[in-house]
Amino acid sequence: MQYKDYGKLKTLLLVDDDTDDQELFKLALAELDHPVKCLTAGNGQEALDNLCTHAYRPDLIFLDLNMPLMNGIVFLKRIKDIDHLKNIPVIIYSTSDEPREISAARSMGAVDYITKPTRFDELCRLLKVVLAGDTSLH
Repeated sequence: MQYKDYGKLKTLLLVDDDTDDQELFKLALAELDHPVKCLTAGNGQEALDNLCTHAYRPDLIFLDLNMPLMNGIVFLKRIKDIDHLKNIPVIIYSTSDEPREISAARSMGAVDYITKPTRFDELCRLLKVVLAGDTSLH
């Protein structure tokens, strides 16, 4: 996996309809010694609307797949077709570990696929690795 220079990472966008998962994600980020702003959207349509109106421009997007209104796969397809959004790295962040979904997401331009950890300390570890720019997430 190859991301940007995370020494300069300022803003993450978490697109996830589960508000508990959003809160855990933010709590895990707060545990890390890395200043980063975390924005959230409850579905792909909300995120796309905000991105297209230039409400914000994240350095990295964490994207759930199973959401109402616009799921993660449709969102990923749409942003990859928009010039000012297509180069934002997207990490799929899902409970699914289906090989077909992983392969499809990567073929559509996701830079990585992370199965949501079941333990808080594992989420902290994963986020620390991503923010450090490490390439050994798994």
